[in-house]
Amino acid sequence: MALASTEKVILGSIAFAIFWVLAVFESVPFLPVGRTAGSLLGATLMVIFRVITPEQAYAAIDLPILGLLFGTMVVSVYLEKADVLNHLGKLLSWKSKGAHDLLCRICLISAISSAFFTNDTSCVLLTEFVLKIARQHNLPPHPFLLALASSANIGSSATPIGNPQNLVIAIQSKISFGSFLVGLLPPTVIGVLVNALILLCMYWKLLSFQKDEEDAASEVVAEEDVSSHPFLPATVSHFTYLNSQEGNSRFEPMEIQSPPSTVNGNANQVESLRNWSTSYENEIHQVSSSAPALARNSTASEETLHNGASQKKHETAASDFVVSVNGLNDVFPVKHSEGKETLAPRFKRILWKSRVYLVTIGMLISFLMGLNMSWTAITAALALVILEFKDAQSCLEEVSYPLLIFFCGMFITVDGFNRTGIPSTLWDWMEPHAKVNCASGIAVLAVVILVLSNVASNVPTVLLLGSQVAASAVAISAVEERKSWLILAWVSSVAGNLSLLGSAANLIVCEKARLAPNLGYTLSFWNHLKFGVPSTIIVTAIGLALIG
Repeated sequence: MALASTEKVILGSIAFAIFWVLAVFESVPFLPVGRTAGSLLGATLMVIFRVITPEQAYAAIDLPILGLLFGTMVVSVYLEKADVLNHLGKLLSWKSKGAHDLLCRICLISAISSAFFTNDTSCVLLTEFVLKIARQHNLPPHPFLLALASSANIGSSATPIGNPQNLVIAIQSKISFGSFLVGLLPPTVIGVLVNALILLCMYWKLLSFQKDEEDAASEVVAEEDVSSHPFLPATVSHFTYLNSQEGNSRFEPMEIQSPPSTVNGNANQVESLRNWSTSYENEIHQVSSSAPALARNSTASEETLHNGASQKKHETAASDFVVSVNGLNDVFPVKHSEGKETLAPRFKRILWKSRVYLVTIGMLISFLMGLNMSWTAITAALALVILEFKDAQSCLEEVSYPLLIFFCGMFITVDGFNRTGIPSTLWDWMEPHAKVNCASGIAVLAVVILVLSNVASNVPTVLLLGSQVAASAVAISAVEERKSWLILAWVSSVAGNLSLLGSAANLIVCEKARLAPNLGYTLSFWNHLKFGVPSTIIVTAIGLALIG
């Protein structure tokens, strides 16, 4: 495509530059309107500057991508309510064998969850949990935060629903979910393992600490958990009272107030206590049918305690003891019946969770069968709304509508920039050196994608390069076209690990860690860069060798 008129090239470049600045940087001092408004501003300027017509702007919005994005976000909301990621998080601390084992678990769980729930969602839900585990084990947080963010970016490359750029690629390329998964699963698995190995090599000494420190920290956490358990005092108090020295000491003074001079005196005392115990035991069996009467008897017993003689005190104390023992048979059935009352809501909760899991599995199976991904995701979302059988406003409010609006503006802005002819002109210059049928061409293409993904962000990079790369590859063969899309998906996803600004997942981890209450930690740009550069280069190269 030839360059457009000079006026269109200049004005289109200005509109795209404004979009790029506002999209890449979260807050711009001279125009602090945010990414979503910046995207709409770029789209509006493209129309105002007459780079594209209003009709072309509407046509540029890719509704299938928006439908797929909306559907998967709704499903993710319901999966979050069903505690899926909480269950995955618990696997992090289950029978952990030390810091190195914990690091590997974070890499694995982050990658798996990102492949099906998007990398951003996984990082939002797991960041604070990872910080808590690191603090409990007295470990430095930044290796684990790097493991979470980097593995989320790598794992998200495996499926079309793992990240936004893969959604774009899956819709534009018309590659089925199953074919996409088969093509990128091997490099994703190997990439996650290599990434974990790089983390272990870089932070092995830092993660090595004395075992007794870990045990001491674990004991403190265990004591805090036990002491704060909400049901502990209610369930244990009856038994601890009966077996404690304090309970015994209450009765010992009562037995020695009247000094026993003979064995017969003791026998009379015991016989008297038994008589009173029998009378109180009869009253206990009438608790369920005569609660008011029992209350009156209790009041009378209290008056007797204030006005009676010493023997009355002994008798009342003994009867209290018998009530506490024999009354267990009456008290526990009441608690058990209360448990039956709470069984129904608990069963409904389990049943609802099962429905969420089944609908999600059905959605994934439909993807694998090659059904239309957009309408499959929307159908799954509506099924979950209906099965919940209540007003869905609370769940629909959790959908990131600003992200959907951002995509609309970005589609229009990128389409306008493409119509200036600048991207196609640059690609015409690069194309002879970026053929996907030779190793050198793949290397050049990967470098271009890596650089653009960190400069212009990965989604705009895919929108700018996707059609150009595919058109170049289809001239070679249909197989090479599929390979070019998979290369674009793989490199643009892993490119997010290069720097802290490379992907939204990195920024989410950084901000969530910094703002976590009582756990705040700042992941610096240079700490990320020291790990990100070697990891990105090595993992990208290994993955490219496995994509066929």
